Amino acid sequence: MNRRFALLAPLALLLPLPAAAERIPLATLSQYLNGLSTVESDFTQINSDGTISTGKIYIRRPGRVRFEYAPPDRSLVIAGGQQVAIFDAKSNQPPEQYPLKRTPLNLILAANIDLARTKMVVGHTDDGTATRVRAQDPETPEYGTIELVFTSNPVELRQWIITDDLGAQTTVILGEMKKGGQLGASLFDITAETKKRRN
Repeated sequence: MNRRFALLAPLALLLPLPAAAERIPLATLSQYLNGLSTVESDFTQINSDGTISTGKIYIRRPGRVRFEYAPPDRSLVIAGGQQVAIFDAKSNQPPEQYPLKRTPLNLILAANIDLARTKMVVGHTDDGTATRVRAQDPETPEYGTIELVFTSNPVELRQWIITDDLGAQTTVILGEMKKGGQLGASLFDITAETKKRRN
């Protein structure tokens, strides 16, 4: 090996590497999420068993979301009135219900999102293409986590991965988002939907 080259080789380690995409600050992400009033989008869901579902999602912050699953599934999930209801298309039974605060989705449906809150964010990384934020409710971490995936320029929420209290993961990938439209309260009315299905 050329001696001069051998002497210079260690210097190569000191040269700056190409700049990786910088992770988006938590304050910027909180501001972005708080600015989302209504969202309408197609979605693809990868379930914990590897199956894939598709459908349409409607979000009206704070506290409301509706997942309409496409055929052949036709299931429906509604969050409203601090409750989550799961309607099984194949059953005539009332929906399975539980408090919204028991799901990590509650973190992005909150009236005021502050990702910088103590012990809320347990992971904040950038993989070169997207910023990933893993969050939990500091008061009830046992309910699981939600990992939010954002792209930059402009900041956009692309997907989330919910890990439940048993460790099962569900990924929701969003299509193009239509923001700021009018979404009627009836879309998120669990009682009205239950009556409609009963009739």
